[in-house]
Amino acid sequence: MTNHTVDTDFFLMEFSDSKQLQVLQGFLFLLIYLVSLMGNFLIIMLVTVDQCLHTPMYFFLKNLSFLDVCFISVTVPKLILSSLSHRSTISFPGCVCQVFFVIFLGTSEVFLLTVMSYDRFVAICHPLHYDAIMYREICVQMVAASWLFGSVLGFLYSYGTFSLSFCGSRKVPQFFCDVPFLLKISCSMTHATIDISVIFGLMYGFFCLVSIGFSYVSIFSTVLRMPLSQGKSKAFSTCMPHLIVVTTFLVAAAIAYLKPVPDSPQLLDFLISAFYSVMPPSMNPIIYSLRNKEIKAALWKFLWKLDYHEFYRGKQS
Repeated sequence: MTNHTVDTDFFLMEFSDSKQLQVLQGFLFLLIYLVSLMGNFLIIMLVTVDQCLHTPMYFFLKNLSFLDVCFISVTVPKLILSSLSHRSTISFPGCVCQVFFVIFLGTSEVFLLTVMSYDRFVAICHPLHYDAIMYREICVQMVAASWLFGSVLGFLYSYGTFSLSFCGSRKVPQFFCDVPFLLKISCSMTHATIDISVIFGLMYGFFCLVSIGFSYVSIFSTVLRMPLSQGKSKAFSTCMPHLIVVTTFLVAAAIAYLKPVPDSPQLLDFLISAFYSVMPPSMNPIIYSLRNKEIKAALWKFLWKLDYHEFYRGKQS
């Protein structure tokens, strides 16, 4: 890594030159961030305290919510701070951390979504063998594998990106440090390390995509052969939220990473990146809770217990 890139600030993209619009943007993303934190922490809490939700599906959902909390916390707080302070700079170590954690958490989330599709495949296509296949130890190992793969790819991408030289403009045409945009402003002619990382990333993404596709083709084939409409409805109600989340995350991320990087900042790039880095963590709790009767039942049970304890303490006082 060349010396002249270290301890040098980068300049991130600003949504607008107007300070009033920047403040408005800051408060808008602050609201989105707080709603996302509240929704994901609510799912984590409900799955933890409700014994009825101690199943593999909700174990994976709790870990997905935790990943979403971490994922949105990597980029959005910096965006909020930059918008409210009108300072769009980020330090070199801060930029390295953003790249590492965005790739790390994004990769981990893709693998976890793949695991969740496999869990639904086993539950619907092989229900009699579900407990034997999806036992607790294997679920923990799958979650650990998602973190392992994420950390490996996070290290490869961050090392490959910051082994390059940034001797010209350090204006990143993005609101956070993202690999394609950093490659755009790099003055290095060869990208061997990052090219290898991209090959690994493509192979990883292709494996996850094929696995998810195979799971859902098998699921829909099995569901359509079910004789009872009630069984079909229950199967679709557990699969459709996950399918919506997978499609939203993968399509938005693919567009963001495969789309050519413009020479100057574009509003479209800002919106696409916000769509895959901000919207899924914000929408996941809504998608899962609104279409999931067990989550809603656990929430009402928790609120009822809370009201009961408050009423009981009030009578004692």
